[in-house]
Amino acid sequence: MEKISLDYSYALNYIEEHEIKEMGDILDNIHRELHKKISLQGEFLAWMDFPEKYNREEFNRIQEVAKKIQQDSDILIVIGVGGSYLGARGAIKMLNHSFYNLLDNEKRKTPQIYFAGHNMSPKYLNDLLEIIDGKDISLNMVSKSGNTTEPAIIFRILKNYMEEKYGKKIASERIYVTTDKEKGILKKIATKEGYETFTIPDDIGGRYSVLTAVGLLPMAVSGIDIQEIMRGAGAAQKDLENSNFKHNHAYQYAAIRNILYNKGRTIEILANYEPSMYYFGQWWKQLFGESEGKENKGIFPTIANFPTDLHSMGQYIQEGTKNIFETILHVQHMNEGVIIKKDKDNLDELNYLDGFSIKEINEKMFKASVLAHNNGGIPNLIINIPEISAYYYGYLVYFFQKACAMSACILGVNPFNQPGVEAYKQNMFALLGKKGY
Repeated sequence: MEKISLDYSYALNYIEEHEIKEMGDILDNIHRELHKKISLQGEFLAWMDFPEKYNREEFNRIQEVAKKIQQDSDILIVIGVGGSYLGARGAIKMLNHSFYNLLDNEKRKTPQIYFAGHNMSPKYLNDLLEIIDGKDISLNMVSKSGNTTEPAIIFRILKNYMEEKYGKKIASERIYVTTDKEKGILKKIATKEGYETFTIPDDIGGRYSVLTAVGLLPMAVSGIDIQEIMRGAGAAQKDLENSNFKHNHAYQYAAIRNILYNKGRTIEILANYEPSMYYFGQWWKQLFGESEGKENKGIFPTIANFPTDLHSMGQYIQEGTKNIFETILHVQHMNEGVIIKKDKDNLDELNYLDGFSIKEINEKMFKASVLAHNNGGIPNLIINIPEISAYYYGYLVYFFQKACAMSACILGVNPFNQPGVEAYKQNMFALLGKKGY
């Protein structure tokens, strides 16, 4: 099969050949440490070989539970924040119908999927409760510890809702928990209530957990082929074990973005031309933002959806401050879609597009913006994705996980912790009157 690849030819005017070579030598040393699992005392590195060594028994159980939820539920609510929901949401949005939840049941054939616990909006929660009224519901609560405030609060509310609706026993058969294998508040609750549980491995951090039950259960419920997800991730693991910089596109991406950062390009825009990739971009933003933004260092990750944002941010990208670079997710093979037809009167003056497909027009917009932005002083990196499929979703997830770990190590920060996140939590606990704060 074709591989995901990086084209950095539109960044070569901004970097020197010797910089690439020097970065290649640095990457070689980091690669050896990571693969010996001695870097950072070996913490949170199990994601590296997870596509090869994942628990097949639990994987099969995920598929069985997904079928049960498909049969007995109109709606699945996934409760989580950050890495506990973004990967699954990105996959469901990318790989299913653009209007998945709005499809008739006959066409969709799988439950509607909604997400909660990622905000504290009373409006959002009230609207969600209105949507699920009268429907058969299952919950999937996702949290390593169970004490993250936002999802914990929403879980309490929805758990009570389920128990009032079904009674405690039936509700317990519709609540599924993805958490630590042995410890934590959520594990304690799940054991007491008899919920079916899935494991977040000890040595895989939240934002690297999308290929575990964290992401796979919601994906499977939506009808995504999770075997293909893991097959793609496995192919990426094998391809990206190569320490040779010339043949490892994830390492090239990590290196080039750091070279650009050292030249004052402190903001990276991840752009796409497919609306279905919006939430994948959100997952990428958390992965890199939480992994690299430490010790007063780090590239600021943000996302753009083209051509939509060409009409809002395009002006700034073209002529604003030159502290940014773009990484484009370019899907190479898509259905042609609607063909533009000649109009007799041509009042809209679009007859010059006679015979063009929407795909072709989208492709021309992609090429035109890359040229314009590059000529305007913006380096562009292009990640070529053969097609949108479960296989390439799995490949792309692993690609970015490997690139992110490498990039953060180049930067000199720990890719797997998030000390800054704790600061707001401590302030919040104090303001809410939690004892000990």
